[in-house]
Amino acid sequence: MRKIPVYTHPAAGWPALISSAHKLMDYQTFLRGSLSVFSSNQPKGGFDCPGCAWPDHKNHKMLDVCENGIKVLASETMSTRADAKFFAKHSVKELQGWTGYELEHSGRLSEPMYYDAAHDHYVAISWEAAYARIAKQLQQLNSPDQALFYTSGRVTNEPAFMYQLFVRCFGTNNLPDCSNMCHEPTSVMLTKQLGVGKATVKLEDFEQAKLIMMFGQNPATNHPRMLEMLAHAHQQGCRILSINPMREQGLSKFRNPQKPTHMVAGQSDDLVDDVIQIQIGGDVALLTGLAKWLTKNGKINTDFIDSHTSGFEGLDHWLRQQSWEDVERGCGIPKDEIINIARLVADSPATICTWGMGITQHVQGDDNVAMITNLLLLMGMIGIDGAGASPVRGHSNVQGDRTMGVHERPSQSLLDSLEKVFERPMPQEDGLDVIAGAKALIAGELKVFMSMGGNYSVAAPDTSAIQQALTKNQLNVFVATKLNETMLYPGVDNLILPCVGRTERLITNKGEQFATIEDSMCKIVATQGRLAPISNTLKSEAQIVADIAIHLFGSDTSIPWKDMGEDFDVTRDYIAKAIAGFEDFNQRIRAADRGFYLYHPARHRQWDTDSGKAQFEVPKYPITYVANQMAERTAKFSEDAKHQNNAQSNDIINQQQAVWQLTSVRSHDQFNTMIFGFQDRYRQTDRRDVLFMHPDEMSRLGWDKGDKVMVSRQDSEGKPRTLGPLVLTEMDIAANAVATYYPECNDLIDLDTHAPDSKIPAYKSLTVVLERVSADELIASA
Repeated sequence: MRKIPVYTHPAAGWPALISSAHKLMDYQTFLRGSLSVFSSNQPKGGFDCPGCAWPDHKNHKMLDVCENGIKVLASETMSTRADAKFFAKHSVKELQGWTGYELEHSGRLSEPMYYDAAHDHYVAISWEAAYARIAKQLQQLNSPDQALFYTSGRVTNEPAFMYQLFVRCFGTNNLPDCSNMCHEPTSVMLTKQLGVGKATVKLEDFEQAKLIMMFGQNPATNHPRMLEMLAHAHQQGCRILSINPMREQGLSKFRNPQKPTHMVAGQSDDLVDDVIQIQIGGDVALLTGLAKWLTKNGKINTDFIDSHTSGFEGLDHWLRQQSWEDVERGCGIPKDEIINIARLVADSPATICTWGMGITQHVQGDDNVAMITNLLLLMGMIGIDGAGASPVRGHSNVQGDRTMGVHERPSQSLLDSLEKVFERPMPQEDGLDVIAGAKALIAGELKVFMSMGGNYSVAAPDTSAIQQALTKNQLNVFVATKLNETMLYPGVDNLILPCVGRTERLITNKGEQFATIEDSMCKIVATQGRLAPISNTLKSEAQIVADIAIHLFGSDTSIPWKDMGEDFDVTRDYIAKAIAGFEDFNQRIRAADRGFYLYHPARHRQWDTDSGKAQFEVPKYPITYVANQMAERTAKFSEDAKHQNNAQSNDIINQQQAVWQLTSVRSHDQFNTMIFGFQDRYRQTDRRDVLFMHPDEMSRLGWDKGDKVMVSRQDSEGKPRTLGPLVLTEMDIAANAVATYYPECNDLIDLDTHAPDSKIPAYKSLTVVLERVSADELIASA
């Protein structure tokens, strides 16, 4: 067995502080960025960090920010501007060749720009002229459904509410958002099973939990503020398991920067008790094994099941049909180890299941969430202290945007409420999600694309095809703080509208405004920036939406768009009337020290489901789905190799290592599609063109660290897709599994490889073929 290089230091600590300081200097914002750090996540006048959706600690701290958050703040508070002078120096064709890192560091957008096709440059435009172009193109559409209105999760509640209202007043439900690509299975399945598609826990529950099972999650990189709560739970006697194909070193120990004993004396807190290195896509099989043992041995909560659930008989029958051989084959974990985990579940009086996109972003992502919920229901772990479902969202307000109505499949109750409050008809047919929207773009069925934040083409599958499709549009509009790749594929009219960032003060004719967000645990929190805006030209997202609506609708509306854009109290009063749970919004947000929780029926064992009870769900895919896919692809690959007499391919087949399962990961130096740098400290690499593989698997192949490897797969239409060459890098990852960085791998993913109900793309599980290439082959191909 070859030794795996391991990051031996605890997570956070001095390396995190040093890295944070370097990032502030890298963005040339040490003073401005440092000032923002002290206002981040502070009650009464602070702003909510846009870095993630993890809730604020219940006890006030002078500093309540993590390394990841500081990097996001550095990005937003940089003083360098991507203004007219910048765009005059760089043509769009040149910028298309820039990396994500270079675009990220180009500066803050600071004035409205439009694309001058004759000279291939963005040039300055007045706000009024920009609005006129938008209104003209929207008015010329044959149908409102020819426009797509995308939203990023960083948009706060007030502009999100205005945005969805504007789009629906225009006449369409084409409101895809980043939820379609991250936690859509969570929203779909929790709604179906529990009545609300959100977490059933509060932060305080982590202090009372006796078992925490973390599925497909890497908080040390993606939401480091969670580490403190995990460490605290562990100190309270809670057992913590990480179920993940990769052994993430940031989950071993935690050195809290706010504890002198940690920073001076070198102490640290333990985090995870054990790592269950499951096969990629094997979560349903593992959960099936747990549920199978628990039901057979009478370790389930029958009183809760009888009183509060529906569908148990169907699930129980399905569990008895599943063989232990298939369970082991599906997850790669031996039966004895699965039973040991099941005993921990049986003995725990309070269990939290928490998960990230390692659970959701699969073809069987809906099944993954359903089986986690099934496990909690079997044990009666919904609606009691210290237990429940805890999906952890990425963007700081992706959950709030959905609550505000940003959804391509709105509930009838929302549409009815909007019609009643605003006395206008609302479109009734479902709109396009990210996948359907991308397909419509590529097919030429759309004429207008508008993005409220985000980097649509790079976040979505089939990046290159979407970018080329955007060039055929009549109008593309981007409301944003930073330049990104999607903006560089202009249509006939292409506009960039710069907005105020989360860290910046928002002052209108009605005075200084504050906004709100919703965290991962249904808490509504105020957010108010303190820094001066990077430019006097900037407008808030709410003002931009209001101005577009005024130019588009003119006098033909009774909605006070201008007042809503300038006075967020007016907007909140409308939210209070239209959105359930926000009654007396203005009064409650001002009275609370640090926000208020929305009512969650499942926390009180009330079920807003079709049956009126919590619902067990039987998975749609076989528990050996991924194993079957790999076997089928191996057989086809073997047959193809025989026909082609490919010596290298046959050599791989002889070693039974032809086909692999690939997952995408984010590095420690990025946030979603934002690339801050190239250091992935916990995985010990400083480049992004890498392919992670276990060193024992390298040995079986006769490959070495540093070898160049091509990755290929056939998409759902049988067309070949390739990525590489990538540099082979050692990592403690499950057998037959490899990993590479998102979003660079997105062209491997086609728009038809997704979950059936939620339509989430399968970023985390692709069956691929690997081929080592020599230096001579690389030269020849070049």
